[in-house]
Amino acid sequence: MEQRCKMNSKPMLAIGVAAAFALAAGAAQAQTNSSGNKGTAAPAQATSGEMSGKSTTSKASKADQAFLKEAMQGDMAEVKMGELAQQKGESDGVKTFGETLVTDHGDHLKKLEAASAEMGVSVPDGMSAKQKADHDKLSKLSGAKFDREFAKHMVTDHKKDIAKYQAEAKKTGPLADLAKQTVPVLQKHLKMAQDLDKPAATTGSSGKMR
Repeated sequence: MEQRCKMNSKPMLAIGVAAAFALAAGAAQAQTNSSGNKGTAAPAQATSGEMSGKSTTSKASKADQAFLKEAMQGDMAEVKMGELAQQKGESDGVKTFGETLVTDHGDHLKKLEAASAEMGVSVPDGMSAKQKADHDKLSKLSGAKFDREFAKHMVTDHKKDIAKYQAEAKKTGPLADLAKQTVPVLQKHLKMAQDLDKPAATTGSSGKMR
């Protein structure tokens, strides 16, 4: 009897040891799963940090903000002037130039708005007070007088714009690249305005220019 009890106690001891090992293995597995879940959360936090870092580097400097605002207002003004030239202009040249202004500066404005969105700069509501005053002044003219004043204004205005864009083109960055692309277009507009601003040649009875 005593030997049987001793023999029976060995299987019970083995069962107890196996249960202990099973509990230890379960705890280890739970701990592994827990640490695994924490590991998957870390990349999400890192991605968020990277995203916030990118948005910070895309912020525009004060100089960039000022240039973008002024450039967008300039495009808005040129589009309005172009529309006015098509309505009020007497010569075909003025009307054609007006159409060119609307197309070129309208396309350029879209590029500036895209750049502003990337750099976190808000788009201005409209033209500056000076530009609006110039537009209103020309809107009161018509015929040949409008053509003359419009051409003079366009020559002066585009000379100023070319100087600003050439200065920006000497810098580095996306705005400098955009400015370099814009200068030839403004120079084309200046040439068109200067041709319109030339006084018409007059001829005498001999047919020669005088």
